[in-house]
Amino acid sequence: MRKKKFRCPYAPEEIEEIFRRFSIQRPEPKGELHHTNAFTLLVAVALSAQATDAGVNRATRPLFPLVDTPEKMLDFGEERLREAIKTIGLFRNKAKNVIALSQRLVANFGGQVPRTREELVTLPGVGRKTANVVLSMAFGIPSLAVDTHIFRIGNRLKIAPGKTPDEVEDKFLSIIPDHYLFHAHHWLILHGRYCCKARKPECEKCVIADICKSPEKSWDVPAPLVELPPQVF
Repeated sequence: MRKKKFRCPYAPEEIEEIFRRFSIQRPEPKGELHHTNAFTLLVAVALSAQATDAGVNRATRPLFPLVDTPEKMLDFGEERLREAIKTIGLFRNKAKNVIALSQRLVANFGGQVPRTREELVTLPGVGRKTANVVLSMAFGIPSLAVDTHIFRIGNRLKIAPGKTPDEVEDKFLSIIPDHYLFHAHHWLILHGRYCCKARKPECEKCVIADICKSPEKSWDVPAPLVELPPQVF
């Protein structure tokens, strides 16, 4: 459900232009976690908490060909899983959660990953962020998973400020135009990961620098370096 709009410092036409430029910059954005189906995506996202996508991918590329269903994961076992993901932070607890969520999938969902947020968050180790990623990437259901990058952008740009990820999510959902909502999750993550970085934002490379209202922004910001075509719906 779309939330009631808050008092956003950006005008509606500025919000429209921000996401239009993101859509031109990355017409078909993709997530960077390696996966082969809804189950391996669920596992990969659960493993990615407080870890990098690249680090998770290094561990899961040899793992997922062996365990691409919850039944295979249970046969694989917690001890072997710990060994397979030991390079990922908090691997012991994550291995325990992956085995537990696999058991829950087999017992309660016929071995299938559920397609609703309400059901997904009943799985061990699965919170709202993980559920939203799975809904979007596995099932094509528009969702906004607020990770550290989106949380930072929401607050730094004053576009969707909030003290919690849920608050930032609600505010973004209230302002993102419907026709851009499906890809907004990936656009914002990739923008935060590669341009609006935590320690040293690269304002000189930013396609929305002339619109950005962040007090951290470089003041002598040129217009976007890329030539953006007229808006197309």
